[in-house]
Amino acid sequence: MNPEDRTTIDLIRHGEPVGGVRFRGHQDDPLSPKGRKQMDDAIGAYSNWDLVITSPLRRCLEFAQKTATKLQLPLEIEAQFRELDYGSWEGRTADEIREHHPGALENFFSNPIQYPPSGSESLVAFQTRIFSAWQNTLSKHHGKKILLVCHGGTIRMVLTHLLHMPIEKLFRITVPHAGITRIAQCSKDTDRFGQLIFHHGTL
Repeated sequence: MNPEDRTTIDLIRHGEPVGGVRFRGHQDDPLSPKGRKQMDDAIGAYSNWDLVITSPLRRCLEFAQKTATKLQLPLEIEAQFRELDYGSWEGRTADEIREHHPGALENFFSNPIQYPPSGSESLVAFQTRIFSAWQNTLSKHHGKKILLVCHGGTIRMVLTHLLHMPIEKLFRITVPHAGITRIAQCSKDTDRFGQLIFHHGTL
């Protein structure tokens, strides 16, 4: 296979934001010092990319800007890669949700289509925008090596598409802070020849 036909995407989840672990979809908190170190450690000295693409949310954008500047790479901001909007759960911890809404969190993780938080983005709408952004990225940057700085939900949704999983099972995939997932696409046809090279791996 001609190497120019292979598109490689390294998806990295942001590190821990200020405020610690909580439901943070569109809430725009920056990275904490711990989160910045997590991402710096994950990338290390690796530099084999042609461009950086990022969610516009600060916990992704600030690191993407720094990395693109450091490596002298083009930077694209893609709003469609932002996280799922958690509605009334935005900014709340799991313990707070369990205290005020017993059973709601467990129902959501079991079937997020049937039991979404009030006011949240539907999982189907989330799937549609992530898949649209994914298709556009593969078409626009065919044959390139890409660093995509994004979110746990974004990575999960890409993997459900790649692995033909039901989208309501996406929370069976663990995506740690600063975890890296590598996907290779060997065709401009986004439904063919996609391969998961590693998940939560090392560059």
